[in-house]
Amino acid sequence: MRDLPGSVTQSDGSVVVRVLSYNVRSMRDDVDALARVIRACRPDVVCVQEAPRFFRWRKAAARLARTSELVYVSGGATASGPMILSSLRAHVERTEDVLLPRAPGLHQRGFATAVLRFGRVRLGVLSCHLSIQDEERYEQGRLLLARLSALDVPYAVAAGDLNDRPDGRTFGLLAGALQDGWATKPWGREHTTRLGDPLQRIDAVFATPGVEVLGCGVPMGLPGIAEQDLRTATDHLPVLAALRVPAT
Repeated sequence: MRDLPGSVTQSDGSVVVRVLSYNVRSMRDDVDALARVIRACRPDVVCVQEAPRFFRWRKAAARLARTSELVYVSGGATASGPMILSSLRAHVERTEDVLLPRAPGLHQRGFATAVLRFGRVRLGVLSCHLSIQDEERYEQGRLLLARLSALDVPYAVAAGDLNDRPDGRTFGLLAGALQDGWATKPWGREHTTRLGDPLQRIDAVFATPGVEVLGCGVPMGLPGIAEQDLRTATDHLPVLAALRVPAT
């Protein structure tokens, strides 16, 4: 399997940033395997879903960051699950956690957001985990696009567990306004459900216009990633994207 382009700052000030989206199921599975998978992806930014939200959640978030050789940026319980981690390459300019309107009887949802700087590049980041209910999920998709715009940066990325497939209307809403990483430049494996489960692509990385998608997909076969680790780390497969972001 060919590797994705590595993280680099180019002569014109643009940067190649590796973004990983990963539903970690509250770290209820093999956390060591989870950290090995993340490290092997060599991400600059990780958009986490289902981060620990309850007792000592900050300690669990710090453990995941430390064992993955990253730092905590934003989210977790304060965003009701979505979280952002980054490498030391990123300078954190600002963060905001957002709780979304909740339909009675359904889980509270939220966004973890940040503006990160990589040299002369400012990049907005949003991690999300959308509703299982169609109407609520569609409204959350609309709020996601509004929140990206409110970050007030030239370029941004949104990543997460959509609980929707590419033929669904919320996925279509996002793909109509943003670049769907896999559809734009497919790389690796397409489907993000756990190995052995029905094949579905319900996790995705999206980028705003102007960002160049160099490759995006599930890093099956990437050096350092064992299939056994993917099976035991959590019940989703990760999505890894390499993005070239112009200088601001």
